[in-house]
Amino acid sequence: MTEESSLIEYPCDFPIKIMGKSHQGFTQEILTIVKTHAPDFDDTTVEVRTSRNGAYLSLTCIICATSRPQLDALYQALHDHPLVVMLL
Repeated sequence: MTEESSLIEYPCDFPIKIMGKSHQGFTQEILTIVKTHAPDFDDTTVEVRTSRNGAYLSLTCIICATSRPQLDALYQALHDHPLVVMLL
């Protein structure tokens, strides 16, 4: 799919929800990946939620998406992280 046929108009605010195992350093590692692909992301805006039993964390990051390749690379990097369980 080309950017011309994409349903997303760039640039735009784009929310990404990252769920993973609750582990010391998980949040910082994920924020490092996000900032690598979206350098203007303000990490003070991340929303962090803990699962009921405390085994998992959910991070919601709203980035300024500039292109489909940027989003694809970010999703791939997050998917490749060993503690990430699911991406939305």
